[in-house]
Amino acid sequence: MAPRRPAELYRAPFPLYTVRLHPRRPLAITAGGGGAAKTGIRNGVHFLQLEQIGGQLSASLLHCHDTETRATMTMALAGDVIAAGQDNSCHILRFSLQEPEAPGAAGKDGSGDKGPRRRRGGSGGSGGGGAQGAQGRAREVRVESLQRVRTDFSPDALQKAVRFSADGALLATGGADGFLRLWEFPSMKKTLEFRAHDGEIEDIALGPDNKVVTAGRDFQCCVWQQDQLVTGLRWHENLPGIPDKAYRYQACRFGAVEGSAGALRLYTVQVPHKRERRPPPCYLTKWDGKSFLPLLTRPCGSEVVSCLSISDSGTFLGLGTVTGSVAIHIAFSLQRLYYVKEAHGIVVTDVAFVPESRPGRELLGGHEAALLSVAVDSRCKLHLLPTRRSLPVWLLLLLCAGLIVATILLLQLAFPGFL
Repeated sequence: MAPRRPAELYRAPFPLYTVRLHPRRPLAITAGGGGAAKTGIRNGVHFLQLEQIGGQLSASLLHCHDTETRATMTMALAGDVIAAGQDNSCHILRFSLQEPEAPGAAGKDGSGDKGPRRRRGGSGGSGGGGAQGAQGRAREVRVESLQRVRTDFSPDALQKAVRFSADGALLATGGADGFLRLWEFPSMKKTLEFRAHDGEIEDIALGPDNKVVTAGRDFQCCVWQQDQLVTGLRWHENLPGIPDKAYRYQACRFGAVEGSAGALRLYTVQVPHKRERRPPPCYLTKWDGKSFLPLLTRPCGSEVVSCLSISDSGTFLGLGTVTGSVAIHIAFSLQRLYYVKEAHGIVVTDVAFVPESRPGRELLGGHEAALLSVAVDSRCKLHLLPTRRSLPVWLLLLLCAGLIVATILLLQLAFPGFL
């Protein structure tokens, strides 16, 4: 059965480049912009309240944080702190979600950010609105700018990747100049800076034992311990016929191993370096999280993959493509489970799974997983994965026992005296 077309959760007034979901709150954060100084299209970070209404997941605009002339291209989230990649810098923002004040207390808000107050109901509408709190009053989101550090020094400077460590004590950035920079958080003291790639850094993953994985446009994906190269990944060494520079690494992510506490797998996406009339397939590779040896590689379609996300439990991988399609794969086998061709009208810039915490589970509404995708078409869309049906163990055992008994009876009929 073909998957349902994704619902449009929200439409922004500018192209969207990144989306993150809060692990403990029903909150999605989207960001982007259109280069306000040149185009007049606004830039901002939008906070969306997620909730189940009438059995459907709905999004309401809580707050618009204006980023002036800076479009947010990349974003990392650690609790209530956002690391936003804007041009050649990383901007650190802290937000707080406050319950509505009592009537008569309005007008005392000293925040300079714009907070919409209109309720936007349903999923799939566009425009703005505010999520209502007690007695129909809107919740407040307050955003504080903490710090700004420059993270890229190339002539066409652009921060392309940013990641928090699992404990939130470390921030890693990479960009067009090929340098990996590590920062203590929250002091933002630079602890490490070195050239990791000859060319742009496409993605960063922070792993166990303080190891950092970087994917670059120089055909390399490297594992680092501080500034020392631990190993360079070779995804195609067991795939004869693929030249060394036919593919480059587009994305890298660590993910949990379902049913194995503390274990990690690394996942990478490889895309063709050159586009051809008959496009070759892109590939997904799963790696051991300690030895960094390849465990499994599978093709994932001929559409060029643009972004990668992994569900909290490590069960699913989410992919977006430059042609607007969205797919969900099973992490164990790398097989595709869900696919919507051209879910967006243009390149998918980011995907993110609804967290598997209690608030996230409440949003799923009986579905096994939910993936949000954003794109340059300004839309945030929802992809729901129905719960896969499986037979209870007791029923499987009963069926096996029945099959054995039926086999014995058939043998007895065919060969009298068999028993």
